[in-house]
Amino acid sequence: MKILSVNVGLPREVEWHRRRVLTSIWKAPVEGPVHVGRLDLEGDQQSDLSVHGGKDKAVYLYPSEHYPYWKRQLPGVDLPPGAFGENLTTEGLVEPDVRIGDRFRIGSAEFMVTQPRLPCFKLGIRLGRDDVLGTFLQSGRSGYYVAVLKEGRLTRGDRIEPLARDPHGVTVSDVVSLHLGEKDNQELLARVVKVPALPERSREHYRRRLRAEE
Repeated sequence: MKILSVNVGLPREVEWHRRRVLTSIWKAPVEGPVHVGRLDLEGDQQSDLSVHGGKDKAVYLYPSEHYPYWKRQLPGVDLPPGAFGENLTTEGLVEPDVRIGDRFRIGSAEFMVTQPRLPCFKLGIRLGRDDVLGTFLQSGRSGYYVAVLKEGRLTRGDRIEPLARDPHGVTVSDVVSLHLGEKDNQELLARVVKVPALPERSREHYRRRLRAEE
């Protein structure tokens, strides 16, 4: 398991459907050591902190294993590393195998998985396709956010070293499934709300859905 690309980007204004939108979804690969802070990588910045960034979404990881799928789904769309807005393009760590709460080290920094990425309209802007949002979610190829437990430095090619597996056993794919065919899965909802690594705002959302079925 390793990092294939480290990608950062600053806010920029783009025109989309005749309006100006501020977004940081354009990420570009960088070489050499990059400092990992509590809220972001050096050279990276989020545009709308009400839905992006913060301690629970400090860094976004996306598996490189998904790129061949997207190249088939999006012919003619340029898909360099970072195309999905990810900070770290990974190898060997896909959503069904990653648990919410898992901890790992990359370089000298340490991280904890907090939640999957649920796409917003800015992904459609980046890829030039409004219809990609539904496809992205349905595909289950969400990627995942991590919190920074220990600041440090990392670089392209660094190994991803597992530190601890979360005992609750709820994977990133499990949480994504609650937005797809498993929306009413009460057993899974009951398990998800007990995972302390999942941000409280998300857990409360799933608690309401659980209570609604009682």
